[in-house]
Amino acid sequence: MVRSVGRVALAAVALWLTVATAGIAVAQDRRQNQPGQFDFYVLSLSWSPSFCEAAGERGTPPQQQCGARPYSFVVHGLWPQYERGFPEFCQQPAPRLDRNIVSSMLDLMPAPRLIFNEWDRHGTCSGLSPNAYFENVRKARAAVKIPDAYIAPSAPLTVSPDEVEEAFVQANPGLSRDGIAVTCRSRRLGEVRICLGKDLRFRACPDIDARACRRDELVMPPVRGGSAALVR
Repeated sequence: MVRSVGRVALAAVALWLTVATAGIAVAQDRRQNQPGQFDFYVLSLSWSPSFCEAAGERGTPPQQQCGARPYSFVVHGLWPQYERGFPEFCQQPAPRLDRNIVSSMLDLMPAPRLIFNEWDRHGTCSGLSPNAYFENVRKARAAVKIPDAYIAPSAPLTVSPDEVEEAFVQANPGLSRDGIAVTCRSRRLGEVRICLGKDLRFRACPDIDARACRRDELVMPPVRGGSAALVR
């Protein structure tokens, strides 16, 4: 009798695992990790002063973007996305990235390691050549205007995620509140993520918007050098 009950229990566990695995398979996009097969991009703009303060607190080695040159928003990446979820590492090994491309992108993405990593993880999923992908990164960044208040604050700002979203919406005609998300690094503003179609026009992205920061207040540490960091 005990053995019979044990077999029933094992069968029930096996059935549960089968159902659970099927659920995961359904949730994952059928095009998973196929280069060029995605729905839209997320342009991720990182607030560099938050990154540098956090790095200093962790005692990590000095970061290139945390040196003497002042940075405000820098490009973290341009990420292909599905309506739910995202592809990554779509070509392994990734096509080699020419160092001339890396050098040309340092004004927007101020660390060679960041550029290499973004290409390997996200750029390979775009279905584009390295030149074409990083040209899209530059075009996407040029399509977004940074609100005047966030270009080069010389003192810390206390903001809410809603205020930051609204400032970007007001500064960028065509951008709506359901096409942008603000993330946090603990109590600091982390990134502003803006959704763009493959044509690099603003578009809605409910899945990204749903994962925005829920804090009432965030701190934006000041830009080193204040008005010297005029990045629009």
